[in-house]
Amino acid sequence: MNIYIFGIERLNKMAQDIAGKSIGRIAATKERPNTAYDFYFWTSEDSKVGIGTLVYTVAEDKYSETGTRTAYGIVVEGWGYTDLETPLHDYIGSEGDPSAEAATERPEIRLYRAAVLRVEPEEPLKPVSVGPVYLSDDERVCTALRMDEYREKSGIPIGLYQNGEELSPVYLDADFLLGPEAAHLNCTGVSGLATKTSAIEFILSSIFAHFDKPVAVVCFNVKGPDMLFLDLPANADEDCEFKSLYEMHGIANLNDEDKARFARMKIPCEPFKKVEYYAPYKPDRVNLNTLRSNEKLRSNVYPLSWGLNEVMKFTEVLLNRDDVDAKADALIQFIRQRVIDQESKISEELDPMVVRDFADLQRWFDAVLEWMEKNNQQTWQTHNYATIRKIYNRLSNLTTRYKGLISSDDCVQDLPWGDFKDRTIYVIDVANLDPQAQDLVFTRVVHELRERLEKKNLGVEHVVVVVDELNKYAPSDGHETYLKQTLLDISERGRYLGLVLFSAQQFRSQVHKRVVGNSATCIYGRMDMDELSTPGYQVLTSATKEKLATLSKGQLMVRHPHFTQPIFVKFPRPNILRGPDGIKMFPPEEDLPLGDAVWRNLKNLDDDIDRLAVKDIVAECNDPDEIIRAMNITLQKRPNGNVLAYFESCIRKKPNARACSLDEDKITFEQPISPDPDDPFAY
Repeated sequence: MNIYIFGIERLNKMAQDIAGKSIGRIAATKERPNTAYDFYFWTSEDSKVGIGTLVYTVAEDKYSETGTRTAYGIVVEGWGYTDLETPLHDYIGSEGDPSAEAATERPEIRLYRAAVLRVEPEEPLKPVSVGPVYLSDDERVCTALRMDEYREKSGIPIGLYQNGEELSPVYLDADFLLGPEAAHLNCTGVSGLATKTSAIEFILSSIFAHFDKPVAVVCFNVKGPDMLFLDLPANADEDCEFKSLYEMHGIANLNDEDKARFARMKIPCEPFKKVEYYAPYKPDRVNLNTLRSNEKLRSNVYPLSWGLNEVMKFTEVLLNRDDVDAKADALIQFIRQRVIDQESKISEELDPMVVRDFADLQRWFDAVLEWMEKNNQQTWQTHNYATIRKIYNRLSNLTTRYKGLISSDDCVQDLPWGDFKDRTIYVIDVANLDPQAQDLVFTRVVHELRERLEKKNLGVEHVVVVVDELNKYAPSDGHETYLKQTLLDISERGRYLGLVLFSAQQFRSQVHKRVVGNSATCIYGRMDMDELSTPGYQVLTSATKEKLATLSKGQLMVRHPHFTQPIFVKFPRPNILRGPDGIKMFPPEEDLPLGDAVWRNLKNLDDDIDRLAVKDIVAECNDPDEIIRAMNITLQKRPNGNVLAYFESCIRKKPNARACSLDEDKITFEQPISPDPDDPFAY
């Protein structure tokens, strides 16, 4: 019997040696007892243990089916000390000489506190038993973080956990990252050192590589060139067409360690293959308002221009809140429902009018106001003259205030609604727009995404919306904006539709609580100590905060619904050209005059289009508005045949004044109506 027991103990010891040598032992004392939620253990000085290390312990449990009980924990605090009672004793022992050799080498201990992540079996819940402590390998990391429940089915790698010399992949659950169980991701950290943009780019690459459903991304570029080079590599291989430019500007390549990390997580080390860029025109309506204007990169840059139908749904975004009272709102609703795109009869003696664009709307307003003034009427269709005049002034001014984004004609250039492609990124550059124009772009794009996802006619099942600078766009204080309301709407209701928000900011504590509170996954780069002192970080231990304040680039702390404690991971530098490097290599081009700008825009449809031929057509027409209209129609229709001939056919010919024979005696001019001096909106 004794021999049998000895053999079992030896087998158990051998099994533990095979699984890995213990790196410490649990030390439960009266002052620091073990609980069901944490335990203390000591290690040797040279052990690979630090803040964030995942460990486990196995103890005998005769009530368990397996006969053992395993507790998994993560190190959250650490101490080191000797048997020295006070520093004075050491001072006396060295006779006040710090360089003197100690008479006695004192034993030193490393003591750590680990927060329990998981216990098997889970019931009954009781304090962790005393026993040896081991470092977690790949499978133990997977079990400790409960990733075994979803890794094969819906796992999205987010980084690598360093386990001594080994790196273990850490997975997020796609059902809790992209919906429907939970959704949204928020990234925070100091500017320049937290690598927030790089982290989001890497996670998007991981989603594209591992998510098994159709997904697209809409990125709002809100500052400089941050997201304008997503389709260019950081690592210029031999077959890269711009390799000489990379070498000329000294662009640093990815190192072998980064490439190995991509391979470890089974993610292709490459830039995004399918990216489309959209930007409104500048006020000249022919040069795009974006930093990605270099001739070498214009093939996938498209204009963003909206007309009356696209804008009228969101007039409250552009108009002053004080202007849109109940009367004004009633008139706007009347125009939407009974005027736009249908015959509108102003009076019995006037022919019906059809309003399709802002130019038509202005003529409609002119006709209504003229009829009221001629007939001395104060109301039309129950709408007061002053209200009509006010809305007329406000709406007719939109094409001037937002020239380049809002078009006066019916030529619309927009995102490919209904034809979104899987694994495609749509970048909308709003960095150079004023805040109200940004509000309009955000509000309309998200509204369209939500409506089409509800109707299942967008082209993909999931859309990730990427927004940086939440401290500016969704602050915890300040006045309400439509953009803030849009972000709140995504965070609170988007997950049911597959509409997911990936957001970033420097100071999480200063972002609206409902935005960050609805983000199921949160990642943290290097943090500022002032930020860490705010109430939102009280759940973290002091050691964890200190580590957050000293994280290097490429390191993150991750919180996820499946993780009961935050986890530290490393991620590789994305193989994507950084914005500042892209601007150095591909500097923006100067604005071109009308003829050259029209040729450059049409060149996206036909590389061989003749520049001089386009300039000749522009010079012959001598009407900039008509040329721009014809260009927009050509870009909108994208003809398959002769682009130059199609463009020329879109130009409306004006009658030759000299060829007309007019009887000047029969020409009469109507006296213009004098504005009402008592009308505050007449001027």
